[in-house]
Amino acid sequence: MTDLATMSSVCPDWTLAQVVAGMKRHGYKGFEPRVEWGHVSGIESDLSTQDRATTRKAFADEGLDICCIATGVRMAAPEAADRARHIDDLKRYIELAADLDCYLIRTFGGPRASGELLPVVEYVADGYRQIIDDAAAAGVTVTMETHDDWCASASVRAVVEAVDHERVRVLWDFMHCQRLAERPAESFANLGSLTAHVHAHDGHLVDGRMQVGALGEGIIDHATPMKMLEEAGFAGYFSVEVIHKPGSDHDADGVMANYADVFRSYR
Repeated sequence: MTDLATMSSVCPDWTLAQVVAGMKRHGYKGFEPRVEWGHVSGIESDLSTQDRATTRKAFADEGLDICCIATGVRMAAPEAADRARHIDDLKRYIELAADLDCYLIRTFGGPRASGELLPVVEYVADGYRQIIDDAAAAGVTVTMETHDDWCASASVRAVVEAVDHERVRVLWDFMHCQRLAERPAESFANLGSLTAHVHAHDGHLVDGRMQVGALGEGIIDHATPMKMLEEAGFAGYFSVEVIHKPGSDHDADGVMANYADVFRSYR
């Protein structure tokens, strides 16, 4: 059975205590901190040992999970030196996840080199191979998101299949595949058995650009792919990714309530 999670980008100005209270208020089980963006909840790779223990306890005491660390790691960086830096960052995030009893990490492909896809798939897969031992030792699974230059499900599938290890899996962002006119059934055929985590954000087109909005009011089909995943045995998180800038005028409670209500209507 799928559980409900929120990313810290929904509530960037909330303290850790406010995050826990908000999750309980709206019936969320998982929290996905978006590191590197300065969110007040404060989960970052430079957390001290004591702060890691305190953070872990704050969620565990309430029966909640830190379900995924959402990083900005980009494994398809065209320059080898840049990729090496991202790999080093990823190893630090694997340590952070393990210390927080978190079993998933999000990574991006990111902008990729021009030219044929297959050679790019190979160098991206090679980067993931370099963290397999760390991930396996920590009990952490690293996911590659359908995002940016990697919105097409077949391209992400190709990387994960090339790595060929259980500690590298897919984060299926329903919106980004559908923005490329992929039907949920097409994406599921490529990703279903490899999916470890889901990102949710509905939206509609405004002047030719996707504008994120309330779940159930946009053009992104969440119900169909969720049904497909659950029928195939998926038991991960449906994680709400509505991005609010820190200090901006936004309604975190309203977003959490809307996504929770519509998510439960899928049951």
